[in-house]
Amino acid sequence: MKSWAALAVARRALPLFLAVAIFGACAGWVFAGAFETGRPFINTIYGMFFSLTLFLYERGKLLPGLRARVRRAATPIFFAATLLIFGCTFVVGTTVAGTVLWAVGIASTPILDVAPTAQKLTYAFVTAALLVAVLRMRDLIGPRMFMSFLLGRYHKPRREERVFLFLDLIGSTRFAEERGDLEAMLYLGHAFEVLARPVELYRGSIDDYVGDMALVTWRMGPNLEDAAPIRCLFTFLDQVERDAGEWRRRFGEVPRFRAALHCGPVMTGEIGVDRHKITYFGDVINTTSRLESLAKALDEPVVVSAELLARLGPVPEGVTVTNLGRHSLRGRGEALEVVGLRRSIGED
Repeated sequence: MKSWAALAVARRALPLFLAVAIFGACAGWVFAGAFETGRPFINTIYGMFFSLTLFLYERGKLLPGLRARVRRAATPIFFAATLLIFGCTFVVGTTVAGTVLWAVGIASTPILDVAPTAQKLTYAFVTAALLVAVLRMRDLIGPRMFMSFLLGRYHKPRREERVFLFLDLIGSTRFAEERGDLEAMLYLGHAFEVLARPVELYRGSIDDYVGDMALVTWRMGPNLEDAAPIRCLFTFLDQVERDAGEWRRRFGEVPRFRAALHCGPVMTGEIGVDRHKITYFGDVINTTSRLESLAKALDEPVVVSAELLARLGPVPEGVTVTNLGRHSLRGRGEALEVVGLRRSIGED
């Protein structure tokens, strides 16, 4: 299961990997045209390898410990370290490129062709800064939202069918009172960091964080017939349980969560002037919020509208469904049939 999940995540990351490679190749080609005529192919390869090396560092695949320490450092140290790392990735990436070109007989030597000059380093820093800025922006608003902004998909509001998951961390206020706001922020941040991987795996999008709650959404369609939102949720909850020892070591306890899922039509559009945001308007948002409150009242960890469950297909193996009856929700005229989901006893 773990190998399958890792393969699926890698497959979904492939388009971004290829986009970075193309960006680097184009940057190298532009450099060749502007500064070193007659070597477009060689500089194209150099640019591609440099960009991919920087990309692996930014994604935490190369020197993850160093990256984490640099990101936590004070701003002056962060900038100085970042410049140094950019220089190192340039040398490493282009050295690898030069070695490959030399090995296949295109370059005469793996060293002289990649010797860094002030001109090359300046161009590399500008290119790297642009690439990192785009990657950080993508991380800040989420890959699907980033593409929606880039393509202008929601410049005009559109009517869509969407699934919404409200995921609430139980006991965060008590945790903050006992251990302080800083520790509570680290606790919450780690929980949402763990959530990111199953959301990516099951094609969802983390739309927002509101205090100790995350809002995850999916566009309704044939790609959800495998009950992807439910699989996403239980993959996350199972991962938290598997990491129970690590949670206790770092934070003294294992977090517990309460979740609600519902679906329906919404208007999706881009709003804002100084700060743009893609947002949703419709009764389904309020209904999902009320379902989360109902889950608390019923002491159920996961509640799902029967309407959504019927549209998602069979629930994952090892998950039991309990009919919780029809409930009247504040702000909704018609009672809603609700079911509870739990991991079967004895299932991993």
